[in-house]
Amino acid sequence: MKTADPELMRAINRLNVLDTIRRHGPIARVEISERTELSTTTVSAITASLLDDGLILPRHEGDIRNEGARGRPRVMLELNPDAARVVGAKIAASRLVFVLTDFRGDVLSKLTLPIRIDRQPITVIADLVEDGVRRCVVDAGLSLEDVDTVCLGLPGVIEHRTGHVRSSPIFRDTNVDFASEMTARLGTSTIIESDAHAITLAHHWFGKARDLEDMVLISLEQTLGLGVLHGNQLFRGAGGLSHNLGDLVLGTGSQGTVRLSSRAGESAILGEQQADGRFAEAIRLGRGMAHAQALIKAEDNVLIGAAVRAGEAVGLTIANIVTLFAPPRVILVGSSLALGEPFLNSLRDAYALAIPPSLKGVTELIFDDSTDDFWAQGAAAVALYELYESPWNTTGPAL
Repeated sequence: MKTADPELMRAINRLNVLDTIRRHGPIARVEISERTELSTTTVSAITASLLDDGLILPRHEGDIRNEGARGRPRVMLELNPDAARVVGAKIAASRLVFVLTDFRGDVLSKLTLPIRIDRQPITVIADLVEDGVRRCVVDAGLSLEDVDTVCLGLPGVIEHRTGHVRSSPIFRDTNVDFASEMTARLGTSTIIESDAHAITLAHHWFGKARDLEDMVLISLEQTLGLGVLHGNQLFRGAGGLSHNLGDLVLGTGSQGTVRLSSRAGESAILGEQQADGRFAEAIRLGRGMAHAQALIKAEDNVLIGAAVRAGEAVGLTIANIVTLFAPPRVILVGSSLALGEPFLNSLRDAYALAIPPSLKGVTELIFDDSTDDFWAQGAAAVALYELYESPWNTTGPAL
């Protein structure tokens, strides 16, 4: 019988300890041992190494100068915020959002550029992204030499391992090697990730899934994205591919294959309404869903019907995903939530009808109206994830 690779096991144990400190720190070694099910000797050796590498810091509970205090002060461990700095960004059709964070994920500076970039030449988009990253870093009183990694979150199908954008509504072209382009411009390692994966990690690290090791996130933005977290790890496809949920087949009809995007995509929903001057301008500026919300409140039957059909399609999709993965929680985020009760009620009803009886009550549905800053913070979390959560990583701090 083949035994496990000792080096790999040490790396896995090391990231397990570090992740436990991240999620529960300040935390004592004995509690780390209990949570990781590693021996106290192993935990002591790993934490000593992490302290030597400057990735964690000790915090003493109690005052050794207080003669009335009994026993030695308790040593608690926490992440060292100065161990790394990363930039995360959300790249959307009508805006660029950047955040600079420390090793704990605390935001040091942020920047929003409300500018339409979709379908611009790649060089123009790269110019704007470069300027945004540099300005965000300068606003924090730092230089790019102080930044370990940059992560850019984009909608579409992203090949994470190579940094290739196979397709995105942001770009005119397909199969764009955007990671190499931005790494060369910034002189700093740049990661390209799907925006759905970024917001998934944001919720795992800072948001509504911080208490979970397994969850599913569905992004209802310009494109429909999927994030699956299992055992604290993002699930990616071959080559690190992200998942374009909009390509999911709902069925076939007289006009061919019916995909989720044709029922629940932003363009499908907004396209139901004849775009007058104000509505067309709102769509152009990336505010189509917000304007649609106002029309729905004014009882626009066309948009109400589109919202109901979209909610039904998403509800059936969630039921299928829960049937496959049975996650404890599904979090829904994105601009489509602005459609309000017609969309949400239709989604809930369709989900309740489609979910198998054996899985009723297994999964909690959460609707979250996250800000763009939070999405960008998720991209920063991807960068931190690459730096210290993967035992196979060879580019970040030694784990």
